[in-house]
Amino acid sequence: MHDNQPRTSTRDTLPEVITRYLNAHRAHDADTAITAFTGRAAVIDDGNTYEGTEAIAGWLDRSATEFTYTIRLTDARQTDATHYIATHHLEGNFPGGTIDLRYQFTLHDGLIERLVIEP
Repeated sequence: MHDNQPRTSTRDTLPEVITRYLNAHRAHDADTAITAFTGRAAVIDDGNTYEGTEAIAGWLDRSATEFTYTIRLTDARQTDATHYIATHHLEGNFPGGTIDLRYQFTLHDGLIERLVIEP
């Protein structure tokens, strides 16, 4: 396989920092989740951009309480040396009730520098 081809991954083969974030996010543990991000990280979710750990911590707190939902990893892949995509299926009390979201991670120095969440 060439280095520029996507590689299918599982939760077990995703980098530790991504699984730490995903596990903490699922457990609504914002304090642990924020440790996965660089100080200058950005999260883009639902058309909003949150830059820096303080803004990301606020987003994590809000996302943990806004809706009740279940989340299941359905696909994970590495697209290059620093980019990963983890696709999740969510079901809950948010508008529409179900959605598949792609969590697109960019890593820098072993931490998440950018996270884009979109359908």
